[in-house]
Amino acid sequence: MSYRRWFVVGVAFAVVGALVAAFAIFYGNFSPRGYVQDHYARAAARDIGGDAVAYTSDQSPSQVAKQVTDAWQPADQYVDGSGVYLRYDDDSVVILPIAAGSLILLESMRTAYPRYHSTVGGHWGWGRGSTVRGGGPGVGK
Repeated sequence: MSYRRWFVVGVAFAVVGALVAAFAIFYGNFSPRGYVQDHYARAAARDIGGDAVAYTSDQSPSQVAKQVTDAWQPADQYVDGSGVYLRYDDDSVVILPIAAGSLILLESMRTAYPRYHSTVGGHWGWGRGSTVRGGGPGVGK
């Protein structure tokens, strides 16, 4: 094959690659925030100030949490009777029960941690994938 044909094949692959990348950027969801925005109903009346953006689902908090964590593995999560608290690198996804399903709150970690500290304070570790380890002497060594 001549150099000219290799050049044409290379340009064709580059164009196809650029089209795939552009499609993924405009139509994909590359974060837990994007996943929630694409899969749940916006509920602006339930926003918390300008910090937490609200969405709703007719499914239970545990069902919503499974869907979100199947799509995006959290760095940490905490579950108790009040809801499901998912921590990602930059964002939190808090899923609370409401009468008709779940309230899903998206919020930056900068404002979410102070808001939910009384609930998750000893449970959300810091850093990508970190967890708070417990146990006695020599555990985890």
